[in-house]
Amino acid sequence: MKRTAYDVVIRPIISEQSMEDMDIKKYVFEVAKDATKPEIASAIEEIFDVRVIKVTTTHVRGKTRRVGANPQGTSRSWKKAVVKLSEDSKTIEIFENMA
Repeated sequence: MKRTAYDVVIRPIISEQSMEDMDIKKYVFEVAKDATKPEIASAIEEIFDVRVIKVTTTHVRGKTRRVGANPQGTSRSWKKAVVKLSEDSKTIEIFENMA
C-alpha cells in the first residue's frame, strides 16, 4: 500500500528556534520514522504547493522521565525534518500567524 503525503508528514514543530528560521524559509516538521528525504520533499511539495530545495533529518531520541514514585520510563523517539524552500516559493500558511 502506497503512503500518502499525510502519512509522511505528521505535524509541524512550533518552537522559538523554528519560528526564527522562518525568515530564511526553513520549516520544521515531525515526519514518519522510516521516511526518506525524497519522500519528505515530495510530501511537503504536494501538501503546501511549494518548491523544496533541501531536506535535513535527524532522529530525536526519547528522554528518560520519572513521574512521582513511578519507576523510570522514556518519552517517545521521533524523526525531525528541516525543510528549506526556494526563494520564489510562498510561505507555508500554518506558520504565518505564529510569528
